Amino acid sequence: MDYATLYCPNRECTKYGKRGLGDHLTFRGYDQGVRRIKCKMCNKTFSARMGTAYASLESDERIITIAMCALAEGNSLRGTGRIVNVDKDTVSHWLSKAGAHCWAVTLSLVHSLHITECQLDELWSFVYKKEMNLSLLERVLGHYGDAWVWLAIAPEWRLVLAFVVGKRSQENADLLLAQVKAVSCGYIPFFTSDQLPHYAQAILKTYGVPEVLLDIPGKRGPKPKPKLVPPSRLVYAQVVKEREGGKVVKVTKKLIFGTEARLQERLTASTLSRTVNTSFVERQNLTCRQSNGRLSRKVLAFSKDLSSLENHLWLTFAYYHFVLPHSSLAQELMPPEPTRGEHGSKRTYRPVTPAMAACLTDHVWTMAELLSYRVPPHRQP
Repeated sequence: MDYATLYCPNRECTKYGKRGLGDHLTFRGYDQGVRRIKCKMCNKTFSARMGTAYASLESDERIITIAMCALAEGNSLRGTGRIVNVDKDTVSHWLSKAGAHCWAVTLSLVHSLHITECQLDELWSFVYKKEMNLSLLERVLGHYGDAWVWLAIAPEWRLVLAFVVGKRSQENADLLLAQVKAVSCGYIPFFTSDQLPHYAQAILKTYGVPEVLLDIPGKRGPKPKPKLVPPSRLVYAQVVKEREGGKVVKVTKKLIFGTEARLQERLTASTLSRTVNTSFVERQNLTCRQSNGRLSRKVLAFSKDLSSLENHLWLTFAYYHFVLPHSSLAQELMPPEPTRGEHGSKRTYRPVTPAMAACLTDHVWTMAELLSYRVPPHRQP
């Protein structure tokens, strides 16, 4: 546990938000094995776990960390409970705390990104029942059935910029693009996706500008409302796949927004590919299914409610961003570094996570470091 990031949680305290032990924060005994901290300015005491995923939990931090690692590596709730010898409901409670914590950590760190490319796609899953097995009442409620995970990824860093869980509707597509714009610095990236029509409308709604209407003198009646038109910097292309017998036989591109010259300019400037594709986000879909048991096909680990699926996704993506090094992002070391003295094999590559590639962190985090990271008060989402 890092005590240097502690701060008094009392908003009325004159030292609220000032981090680190010192003249105002001191140790004040233990409560069930967990340190207590006292603020000398307001005389409030609080747990040393304040602001972490371990807050208000009585279990050993090491056991909780192992359980969250198991969930982030694709294990189910029951399987994880058997690994750490606790009930599945306890693991589910830990997951809700960890998911909320990872949500806060991700939103506090992922912002103001200069995104040059963005690939969009959606991943199918379901909650409680598959859509075809829902009763009439369950269909009306809309809480169960198909649950699509909408993804936006920056392929340069392999970073998941935003995700939305819900039905395959225009509203969720709009929300996904609004989140992408919220984490960017304002630069309009080069978008690619499949042929789902929702993306074009969502991109136009998010980045479109009002059309300039000419004022015709003498024309009676109300003036028409200006329509949204794509700005000149916006380039959006779709990947068109033709299938025969369930197999892809031909792949072409379709330019939706922008000019052919702008498209070629973006492809030439790209450090990843010279063709319009969605291969990076589709590969991310496979990573999601491998690292999240709720998304795996033909298993019993499906989600029973939407909030549990969202919490597990926040944990999965935070683990993927900050803890798990990506092999394609590894940096060559010159000269190689020794690992086991003079006679051991030397390390030739430096492991890099997506967060390191995007300059959000400077080293590979551990799961304990992720769960114990305290979001500063001014960055609280």
